[in-house]
Amino acid sequence: MNPTETSFAAFALMLVGALSGVVLRRTLPDHHLDQNTKDVVRLGAGLVATISALVLGLLINSANSTYEAQRTEVRKIAADIILLDRLLAQYGPETKPIRLELRQAVGTMIDQIWGAAQESAAGAGTIGPTSVGAHIYSSIHTLPTDSSLQRAVQGQALQTAIEISHARLMLYERSKSTMPAPFLAVLVFWLTALFVSFCLFTPVNPTSAVALIVIALSASAALFLILEMGQPFSGFMQISDGALRTALQPLAQ
Repeated sequence: MNPTETSFAAFALMLVGALSGVVLRRTLPDHHLDQNTKDVVRLGAGLVATISALVLGLLINSANSTYEAQRTEVRKIAADIILLDRLLAQYGPETKPIRLELRQAVGTMIDQIWGAAQESAAGAGTIGPTSVGAHIYSSIHTLPTDSSLQRAVQGQALQTAIEISHARLMLYERSKSTMPAPFLAVLVFWLTALFVSFCLFTPVNPTSAVALIVIALSASAALFLILEMGQPFSGFMQISDGALRTALQPLAQ
């Protein structure tokens, strides 16, 4: 689901709804547009507008919460990777191969998360888990422990590796959450119906036409924000990979 295309389609549908209202106002008999009908339509439009505003607000809040959670997970992964590298350095020189593998794994992780997200947005590929983390975990687990310090550092390193894998899988699971198409269709239908009601009883002049366009742009922009934040590793609002790339610098040095 491309956020830009979807929001433009919603914008066009809302304007079509406004045009439909103009056509209906000109073609319906006068007794279908009397005061009683006007009251019913306006009360119904008020109810639909309230529901739409409430749903949009909840969706924006939910999308923003998910977006911020994934950005926090990326920062946590970066911090834990640096911590794991420091722990391995403290363990001793025998961890040098593991630290080099960790550095390579971070670069692969960056390419997988952001590269696969771009492919997924285009309709191919997914962001999935890999076996690199499991191999690093196994390598740390098989390190010889000749002192109590090494045993303590090994235990902490294993726990940190588990936390990195957990955060990585959380990113994977959250990346698959999108707005259901029927939900979006119903919301766009509500907004289109509102635009029909806007023009059903009131003649449209240049000023009101511009106002309708601005209102439609605002509503479609809200949909764009919701859909865009649902794809945090691609698009205009993608989460920066700077934190993970910064984590590469001190690794294995």
